[in-house]
Amino acid sequence: MTLSSFAELGLPPTLLQAIAQVGYEAPSPIQAMAIPPLLQGKDLLGQAQTGTGKTAAFALPILASLEPSAGAPQALVLTPTRELAIQVAEAFQRYAHAIPGFHVLPIYGGQGYGTQLSALRRGLHVIVGTPGRIIDHLDRGSLDLSALRTLVLDEADEMLRMGFVEEVERILSATPAGRQTALFSATMPTEIRRIARTHLRDPAEITIAAKTATATNIRQRHWLVSGMHKLDALTRILEVESFEAMIVFTRTKLETEELAEKLQARGFPAAAINGDLVQQQRERTIAQLREGEINILVATDVAARGLDVERISHVINYDLPSDAETYTHRIGRTGRAGRSGEAILFVTPRERGLLKAIERSTRQPIAALELPTVRAVNAVRIARFKDRITETLDAGGLEVFASIVSEYEQEHGVAAIDIAAALARMSRGGLPLLLAKGQDAAEAVAAASDHAVNRPGDRSSDHSSESARPWEGPAKPVRSSPGSTGSQTFRVEVGEAHGAKPGNLMGAIANEAGLEARQIGRIRMLEQHSLVELPEALPASIIKHLSKVRVAGQMLRIHRVEAMPPRGPRASASEPAARAERPARPGTSRPSKFVAPGRSEQKTVRSRESRGAGGPAGPDTPRSGPSAWPRKKTRAR
Repeated sequence: MTLSSFAELGLPPTLLQAIAQVGYEAPSPIQAMAIPPLLQGKDLLGQAQTGTGKTAAFALPILASLEPSAGAPQALVLTPTRELAIQVAEAFQRYAHAIPGFHVLPIYGGQGYGTQLSALRRGLHVIVGTPGRIIDHLDRGSLDLSALRTLVLDEADEMLRMGFVEEVERILSATPAGRQTALFSATMPTEIRRIARTHLRDPAEITIAAKTATATNIRQRHWLVSGMHKLDALTRILEVESFEAMIVFTRTKLETEELAEKLQARGFPAAAINGDLVQQQRERTIAQLREGEINILVATDVAARGLDVERISHVINYDLPSDAETYTHRIGRTGRAGRSGEAILFVTPRERGLLKAIERSTRQPIAALELPTVRAVNAVRIARFKDRITETLDAGGLEVFASIVSEYEQEHGVAAIDIAAALARMSRGGLPLLLAKGQDAAEAVAAASDHAVNRPGDRSSDHSSESARPWEGPAKPVRSSPGSTGSQTFRVEVGEAHGAKPGNLMGAIANEAGLEARQIGRIRMLEQHSLVELPEALPASIIKHLSKVRVAGQMLRIHRVEAMPPRGPRASASEPAARAERPARPGTSRPSKFVAPGRSEQKTVRSRESRGAGGPAGPDTPRSGPSAWPRKKTRAR
């Protein structure tokens, strides 16, 4: 369906005025197809990628049917992450600025309860929240959903991947049976369709085809991260590649600021842009990029949406995006107005499966990039240094300095060329002009070592390629092998006794630490605490922040511990966390409590709950002895 204006959709004048002020001219396909049935009160099942305009597609119909008086919430939007919750709440506020007395509240973990409780007591029209924190408020009795008229599940497949299925179904069961429900998802795995069949009534179904083809005027290349840090590789590219302006995409807001500061320290005019910037500061930074005051913009996907600066010649995917649609959106920032563009991806060995999935989705091969050698970098540095000498000579005004050099030459008997060399070194401020000649050889050895660790067919590499396809369905979690490097066991002071589940911990840690699900390893739920495998290089600032995060009403108080011990038979009745191994039939295995989000978690939790706390579920025979590692894990299928 193609419409020329929002007025054709039957929206009220106040919303049409707000849409015009936001700058929307015509509805996107998802908006044109979703708004009419939602205005009619029908349930909706929509499949559309991120960045297609879904937020306005459900926000505008909700605002069109609101009762003016604010009391119990009339609409609830569930999102998988706090960043998306904040973004959606801000969109509601923009669209509703002409509606007097409108109130929307984002509810998510990591924020103090006081602010949320005060807003809930005052009365609200719309709540946008993550499943875990919504459940917390339901348990506290601070959230009343009895008057709810509309429920939206945004990015439902992401919630499934992060292990929020049980929480979502519990929230759905706590809402009135006559509510209107809209479910949006980029993919439609079996579990999502089951939820739709159970909780949606004769929904209107719409599908928006993903636009993943990339422009032919953009050359795409990838560098397989090995042998050196990504920052050093980026520095080489910046020195050798000829570019006018560049966007470097990172995964989190914190990373944008850290990377921009490191680039500035290396002499590159860079600035960060992320969701924490106020609009005025964002506009000022983009203006600096347009005017050439800065040449490098380090950005998150959310902050770069809608960015249109013609002089951007390069896009660097410092961190790979979460889906192919986002990748297409990223590299679309270059090659504007018929100009050519360059797109470069940094791909870790574990992300090679992601690279292949992007190539399939965009239907274009992405050639390997040969990183500039030390000789190439040094040649560029020498050429630029000579250019600076030429520019200085052409500028003139050297008489005073020439006189001083001449005097020094006569007084000390030093040749003029030696004096010039000393002055050149002084101009560098103690920094070497050239890279060390042996660096390439050292990096080649390190790269070979990386290849040996992540060689094709290696178990960890296989897991990575299988799991790194978020746009092809729920991803399988990547788990490090016992004793593998790069991961560290952390203890959190939340356990089964507090009512927490692995999905709660997975979602809270992923959201608050800015991690992807595949970066979180095994989770062992014990009685009063739990053990979680996280990246070893987790910054101290993130650990400090996570310590204050609450799950199931308990602060995590996270800290590092020794490697996760193997599960063994129960040692004593005084240790409630060490449950006895149940016997198993020969040749069979039980699901482990090292669970991960998605369907494997559901099967594991349900099988444990169905057995109860008693003995075995069938005529099992004892194993010959405790294994050196937990029982065989159930894979997501």
